[in-house]
Amino acid sequence: MAMGNQPIFILKEGSKREKGKDAQYNNIMAARAIADAVRSTLGPRGMDKMLVDSMGDVVITNDGVTILKEIDVEHPAAKMLVEVAKTQDEECGDGTTTAVILTGELLKKSIDLIDANVHPTIITAGYRMACAKAMAVLDSVSVKVEPKDRDTLMKIAKTAMMSKSISGSKDLMAKVAVDSVINVAEKVNGKWVVDMDNIQVTKKHGGSMDDTQLIQGIIVDKEPVHPGMPKTINKAKIALLDVALEIKKTEIDAKIEITDPSQMHAFLDEEERMLREMVAKIKAAGANVVFCQKGIDDLIQHFLAKENIYAGRRVKKGDMEKLSKATGATIVSKIAELTAEDLGKADLVDVRKIQDEEMTFVTGCKNPKAISILIRGGTDHVVAEIERSLDDAMSVVAVAIEDGSMLTGGGSTAVEVALRLREYSSSVGGREQIAIDAFASALEVIPTALSENAGLDPIDILIEMRKSHKAGKKHAGINVFTGQVEDMLANDVVEPFRVGKQAINSATDAAVMILRIDDVIASKGTPGGMSHGDMAGKEGLGDVD
Repeated sequence: MAMGNQPIFILKEGSKREKGKDAQYNNIMAARAIADAVRSTLGPRGMDKMLVDSMGDVVITNDGVTILKEIDVEHPAAKMLVEVAKTQDEECGDGTTTAVILTGELLKKSIDLIDANVHPTIITAGYRMACAKAMAVLDSVSVKVEPKDRDTLMKIAKTAMMSKSISGSKDLMAKVAVDSVINVAEKVNGKWVVDMDNIQVTKKHGGSMDDTQLIQGIIVDKEPVHPGMPKTINKAKIALLDVALEIKKTEIDAKIEITDPSQMHAFLDEEERMLREMVAKIKAAGANVVFCQKGIDDLIQHFLAKENIYAGRRVKKGDMEKLSKATGATIVSKIAELTAEDLGKADLVDVRKIQDEEMTFVTGCKNPKAISILIRGGTDHVVAEIERSLDDAMSVVAVAIEDGSMLTGGGSTAVEVALRLREYSSSVGGREQIAIDAFASALEVIPTALSENAGLDPIDILIEMRKSHKAGKKHAGINVFTGQVEDMLANDVVEPFRVGKQAINSATDAAVMILRIDDVIASKGTPGGMSHGDMAGKEGLGDVD
């Protein structure tokens, strides 16, 4: 639209615009760059990444979502892949690298189709059909899991840990993961539910990773408030208070005038009487351990110590809730209303010194619905990576209990789905079948990446796996330690059904979204636009928190 020959500017000066194939290529290349960054971490033979942020803090990990969260991604299409990893992590806790690599491969295959003048809408329609078919195939190859089947759950936990740096202690760690999840699993309306918030993780460096232990109770990061209090209490009766054990200040500004020294004495006596009454209430209820979410007055500390009652103050709200679930105590907001029914029970409350810090262990809880894991390791970096690995293992055990089904790993499920998709594509009329074939080929990136990372020939492995699956061996996958194609069910390489399902769904959604973009308009000052300096500054601020 020009008046005379005068051009009219619609976009702000300095805006960048890419259209058509250029926009698609640019987006796809950015997304593939992210996928390639994490590709070498896949599988038991995957390598680790060292990430150094703008503050100089170091993270060493091979956890896909941690890598993508830590690196500063600027490109908008690449950010979508970070979202895929985050979604996978929230839903399943594992399989983040798989989901990202699969997205990258789906986009890589689509470039060839775009070059061959297949329209992106046809590719996306084919991908959607392939995804729906893949879900049906996953259902048919899944294996049932019983919530109380400890052996199978141990296998699932060990598989999740095989690719982590803690695989050397996988037996102990898998036991810790399975025991903790089984303890907090509850049946609600006939369905199993696992609330991961009920598992408290406490990290302390020192010792070795083999000193990591599961505690049937809760660790409170506090010491007794008074040195005269007992350090060990057997048959503890625990009061949880959400109220300050001190004299209340008036709500409004008030002035107390004392004109006579005896009045002063009476005033102090009354204060002491009120404090003694609080302690008497706690004693009358039968409590010998008190955890208080707020402060405890010095005088009350003295009175509690005289009564041989243990007390901890300023306990975190989350810890209070976990203590309530573990011991069966009710959190009380008014001391006057504290009764024996509100108290929780534990066999032992004792103070232990770990790494120069005193911590309170509440153990021996009957049928606790909240428990603790104490993680030990040589350095802070090791402890942090153990926590990430344990979190993955506990998450996969939890989703396996909730869904009650699992799939085999080692690339076996991906090759089986690819085989069935190729059979399916020939029955689909129209150009969509080309996209379904491309989707099938993209799925084979998983066994390919596994073999590459193990230093094996991916083409030979893939040919061998296809041959086995053609012969009806639907659980045939790659054993990266022997370099052979073997039965993954017999080798105990299994993962929850939800991990595979979510990875394929997320990858399809992200690939389809990126493919449908044919025009990128970036205003001045956004990436490309927001300068790297801005990003680094922002990240620096975030890290201080």
